[in-house]
Amino acid sequence: MKIALDAMGHDEGPAKLVEGAALALAEFPAISRLFLTGDTPRVEAELKRIGCNDRRIEIVHCTQVVEMSDHAIDAVRKKKDSSIARAVDLVKSGEAEAVVSAGHTGASVAATTIKLRMLPGIERPGIAATIPTETRLFVLIDAGANPEPTPMQMVHNAIMGSVYSKYVLGYNNPSVGLMSIGTEDEKGNECTRASFDLIKNCPGLNFRGNIEGHDLFLNPVEVVVTDGFTGNVILKTSEAICKAIFSWLKREICKSPVRKVGALLAKGAFVSIRKRTSADEYGGMPLLGINGVCIIGHGGSSPVAVKNAIRMATQSISQQVNPLIVEQIQRYNEQAAASHHAPA
Repeated sequence: MKIALDAMGHDEGPAKLVEGAALALAEFPAISRLFLTGDTPRVEAELKRIGCNDRRIEIVHCTQVVEMSDHAIDAVRKKKDSSIARAVDLVKSGEAEAVVSAGHTGASVAATTIKLRMLPGIERPGIAATIPTETRLFVLIDAGANPEPTPMQMVHNAIMGSVYSKYVLGYNNPSVGLMSIGTEDEKGNECTRASFDLIKNCPGLNFRGNIEGHDLFLNPVEVVVTDGFTGNVILKTSEAICKAIFSWLKREICKSPVRKVGALLAKGAFVSIRKRTSADEYGGMPLLGINGVCIIGHGGSSPVAVKNAIRMATQSISQQVNPLIVEQIQRYNEQAAASHHAPA
C-alpha cells in the first residue's frame, strides 16, 4: 500500500506527524511506500531526531503550507505547492492510494473534491466520525464537510454511512437515525423533514427514524445522519465532555486519601474507559464520497493518533468501500427514477 501523509498539516508542525509515520511503518508492514509531503529540511530534521531511516519513506518537497486562517478554496487555488495539495496530487496520479492529513479540514475537503472529483451519483462528500458508546460504535455523518446539505445529500450520507458501518465496522444490518429535535416523524426543520421522507423510502437502509441528542449514547443507532454544521458541533462537544469528566474525576479523587486508594483499585476500569473514549484510538475520519481515499485527523493529533489515521487509510484501501458506495447509490437512483416515472 502507498500512502501520502501531509507532513506539514498539524498545529505544531511536522514533529508529531513524523513520529506517527514512524510508528505506522513499524506496525503496518503492508505499507510499501509512505510519502511525506512538506518542507524537506524540516522533515529530514524530525526523522533524524527520532532516528528513523526507514527506506519506505519518500519525502516530496513542498514550498507552501495551508494555514488555519486560509480560506479553503483560495488555499487550493493559490497554494498549489502546499503539502496537502501535493499529497492529493500523488493520489490523483496513482502514485499513492490514500491521503492522510491533520491540517486544515476545509482545504482537505476542497483539494480532494476538486482534484479527485466525486464518486458517480454522489453530489457532496461527508466526513464519517466513529464515536463509541457503552455497547457499540456509531458513525456520525456528516461531521463537518457540508454544513448546508440538500435533502438528497442527506440521503447520500445515510447510504455512505451505512456502507461504512457494515463493511468497515462490521455491523451486519446497521440501524440509521436522523438527527432531529424530537422522535416524531414531523419534527425538525425543513431540511430534516424532507430528508426523513427520502431516507425512509431508501431501499436497503434499516431506518429507525428521527433520534434526539440523548439517543446518541443511551439508545444508540449504528449510523447518525446530520448536516455538517450540527455534526461538527456534536463531535467536538462529545470530545470535550470526555476530557472534562476525566479532569473532574482526577480533581475529586485527589481530595481524599481514601478516594485515592479506591481509584487505585479501579485503575483498570479508568484506563479502559479512557482508551475507549480517546480520539487517539480512532485516529482520523474518512471523507466519504470522493473518488479516492482521504483520512482527516485532528489538528492537534498525537503521534498515536497519526499512526491510527494511517491505519484507517490502510483499512479503507483493503475494504474497497468506494465501489460498494457506488453500487448502493446506483440502486437508489434507479429506484427513485422508476418511482418518478411510474404511472399514478
